[in-house]
Amino acid sequence: MKPIINEKEYWGLFEISLFIKGINALADIVGGIIIWSTSKLVLITFLLDIFQHELSDSPKDYLANFIVNSAEALSVSSQYFLSIYLLLHGIVKSLLLIGLYKKKIWAYPTSIIIFSLLIFYELYTYYFSHSLWTLAFTFFDILLVLLTGHEYGVLKKKQRLAKNNSSQIV
Repeated sequence: MKPIINEKEYWGLFEISLFIKGINALADIVGGIIIWSTSKLVLITFLLDIFQHELSDSPKDYLANFIVNSAEALSVSSQYFLSIYLLLHGIVKSLLLIGLYKKKIWAYPTSIIIFSLLIFYELYTYYFSHSLWTLAFTFFDILLVLLTGHEYGVLKKKQRLAKNNSSQIV
């Protein structure tokens, strides 16, 4: 039976998903730096500026109110924790993504484990928030884990074939 897509198309999907996850990692890093270096007042003012139009159109908008209220309730220690969490999260994802893009064998199982843990955490938060964004990120991460597993299998197969070919030559 012929596969739905070929290996080149799998790799293309994988590269696209790595790129999108890379943008997400960069956003985590930038967000962590901004939250670390910004005062609470500036942060709240910035968020109010962003969501002002949405809140004026729909004062009961759950997401906009949640973000603004969360920023208002943010303590200094919580602000630093959040910034460190985002920085570390972004850096770890970036290192894994670089390893995957460069086809480093260690990056595949490590990424599958880390991203699977992230999926479980996202499902846990979805249980409480019922956020469609969380659900969308979860499905994207599931796709990324599946593509990573596929590419890992392809890479291991190529390594076995190369090893068998080199042992036959000797």
